[in-house]
Amino acid sequence: MIRAILMTHPLARGADVGVLVRCVEECFECAAACTSCADACLAEDDLQELVACIRLDLDCADVCEATGCVALRQTAGEVSVLRALVESCVIACRACAEECEKHAEHHEHCRVCAAACRGCLQACQDLLATTR
Repeated sequence: MIRAILMTHPLARGADVGVLVRCVEECFECAAACTSCADACLAEDDLQELVACIRLDLDCADVCEATGCVALRQTAGEVSVLRALVESCVIACRACAEECEKHAEHHEHCRVCAAACRGCLQACQDLLATTR
């Protein structure tokens, strides 16, 4: 859907569209994974040990959601704003992945979330490499 709608945009930019689409998709997927992981953490018996994880999950979800939304907007955009958001997304995803990986052995949702964060981090880095 994201590729289809962006390809209808009069300002779609050739080869960069694929990188942009992947980043947007990964951002929204990561936001969903982080939100779900935070919710699953709340249901765990060792809740106190997961407080930092929950906080990073929620922060990462918000940053990913905002990044995906701004990246979708192609008209009269300010590249510096997009780059700042994507750079923030890289930082949030890295921090969240590292925290979730601490709990991945005991909580499958943390393992899945860490993988989503790593995928988003890579997609964001790829987008940064194409935007100047």
